[in-house]
Amino acid sequence: MKGEAAINIGQVLVKGYQEYVTQEGDAYDALAIDFYEDEILASHIIQANPQYMETLIFEAGIKLWIPVLENMERPATLPPWRR
Repeated sequence: MKGEAAINIGQVLVKGYQEYVTQEGDAYDALAIDFYEDEILASHIIQANPQYMETLIFEAGIKLWIPVLENMERPATLPPWRR
């Protein structure tokens, strides 16, 4: 894992990073669903990989850093299907 020090970003804590190699057709929102079960958290993956900020759909074989998130608090105002 890249970086072991915990960093606080918004309402989540980034504990570290894991490397992920893309498959053809991967997109940030789908990766966020796979890793965090919430596409809204895609912004954390984008911030960790600024060199690919403009990429919408990935080719196979690109190495990305996926933040390991902790303390993902969900606001009580979210609808039940989003909690």
